[in-house]
Amino acid sequence: MNRYCGRDFTDQELEQIRGLIKEDANRTRADLSRLTCQALSWFKADGGLKEMSCRVAMIRMDADGLISLPPPRRKPPPPHKIQFSARTDPQPGITQPVHALPQPQLCPVVHRDHSQLWNEYIHRYHYLGYKSLPGAQLRYFVTVDQHIVAALGFGAAAWQIAPRDQFIGWSHEQRQNNLSRVVNNARFLIMPWVKSKNLASKILAMVARRLPDQWENQYGIRPVLLETFVDTERFTGACYKAANWTYVGKTKGRGKLGPAGKQSVPIKDIWLYPLCRQFKKSLSL
Repeated sequence: MNRYCGRDFTDQELEQIRGLIKEDANRTRADLSRLTCQALSWFKADGGLKEMSCRVAMIRMDADGLISLPPPRRKPPPPHKIQFSARTDPQPGITQPVHALPQPQLCPVVHRDHSQLWNEYIHRYHYLGYKSLPGAQLRYFVTVDQHIVAALGFGAAAWQIAPRDQFIGWSHEQRQNNLSRVVNNARFLIMPWVKSKNLASKILAMVARRLPDQWENQYGIRPVLLETFVDTERFTGACYKAANWTYVGKTKGRGKLGPAGKQSVPIKDIWLYPLCRQFKKSLSL
């Protein structure tokens, strides 16, 4: 069994991929990733082909000598550089506790202009910067009196995390069947000029109530569990604890697409938040 991008590939599946390559010498790498996804039934939560993960997996297989991909047809485009604008300049500080502020509003990012603004805020002020969220996703701004005070992003869950999987109590097959019902809180940014006590935990409570319906409306799948990873060299995870998330252990530092058995990213604390009482039963069907 060979593991790439969170998926195990059998010898038979590798042979299928080799067959797709040999069938037509004119197929591009993009063609092959689409055909491989179709042949192996590798889909995203929204039903689309998991092409990008497949492309990365095949490139790594090629590097490991398991398959021989055709050469790329064109050079990859230069990475898009996000330019910082006056729209995301620091604002006057907000120091009142959350109970003294107007009611925060959770605003889904749906328009192109708002999407670009979200990207800019995250790239400018979040320590991880902006990267496209994998698979199905929802992004939000949080406003107070029409001023942006926070930004959140949710995307596909990590493929395999032992403490989370043990907490749920699911098998390998159950995880394969139900992982799309777990959603990852990949980004949470409180703007650096906002120092409002209990605002972060209030935001987490708000989004936990709103996200399940919005996710189901957009993707046809109702999530039952949220997960997130906290870099303890930078943060304590206190806001997740205050919002009743559950600490279940630490990652091994491999990352979502990292090589098996090797640490490639910082080890982080794992926090989970059930979205319904019967979440374990729902994830074990």
